[in-house]
Amino acid sequence: MLKIFWSFLILVAIALPLHAELYYEGGYNPNQTLQQQLAEDNPRYPRPIIFVFYDNNPCYECPQTIELIENIYNKYFADQYDFYIINYQDDENYNFIQNYNLSLPLEVVLQRVEDGQMTAFRKLEYLQNQISDPVSFSENLQYQINSFLNTD
Repeated sequence: MLKIFWSFLILVAIALPLHAELYYEGGYNPNQTLQQQLAEDNPRYPRPIIFVFYDNNPCYECPQTIELIENIYNKYFADQYDFYIINYQDDENYNFIQNYNLSLPLEVVLQRVEDGQMTAFRKLEYLQNQISDPVSFSENLQYQINSFLNTD
């Protein structure tokens, strides 16, 4: 009887790994056409982008600066450009740090888009140090955005 019990346990131990299920983890999706997969892998961007990147390092002026930048965007640029606020230290799927050489607690990147593809970009740094005069800050940021992204 003991032999039958041990044989049963060995058989169960061998059979359990054979029952493993496959889980889809990205890459090829059999439910998508090749065109859908390529469009997902190489997205087309409809208009220029304003990225506001921040990290987890302490920065006293950063929250106020981000709020001011967002207010300026909503007031002057919401109908012209896309806008994203991103914690680049939590960057798992994109290479923002390498693509834009990010290292400061707060950086704004103006990204040109031509024919749906990202082309040139300009980094605006140390904006958190310029917030003491909100009017000048607003005028300077508007000038930077208009001079780089408004290519009309």
